Amino acid sequence: MAPQTPEKEYTMEEVAKHNKADDCWLVIGNANTGGPKVYDVSSYLDDHPGGAEVMLDVSGQDADEFFEDIGHSNDAREELAKHCIGVLKLDEAELERRRLEAEKKKAGGGGGSMGVIAVIGVVVAVGYFYYKNNLA
Repeated sequence: MAPQTPEKEYTMEEVAKHNKADDCWLVIGNANTGGPKVYDVSSYLDDHPGGAEVMLDVSGQDADEFFEDIGHSNDAREELAKHCIGVLKLDEAELERRRLEAEKKKAGGGGGSMGVIAVIGVVVAVGYFYYKNNLA
């Protein structure tokens, strides 16, 4: 068996430069899926079932959360693998950026239910005053 050549490493700064229709790169992957990989999807944009625009919206960026939230099929993951050009270089700065982003998401995650409760409270109050003033 031939020795495997190491995958090329790209920084987020390098990936960010590739954010146009004729030059569209994405970072997809996380610790649970084998780590972040870099994909050149420029040649696939016209064939993407969801349209080119959804990929262009996240071009030059880490699109892992977006990709996973959609719930892509195994066929989609196989197609994506064809466009892999390397891995994301996880230097200290990138690891710190990812750690801070995860903390921010975690801290912001609990506030959603309080917003819903506040909206429900306002709706109930408006309904009560409308009932008292117009129907009672």
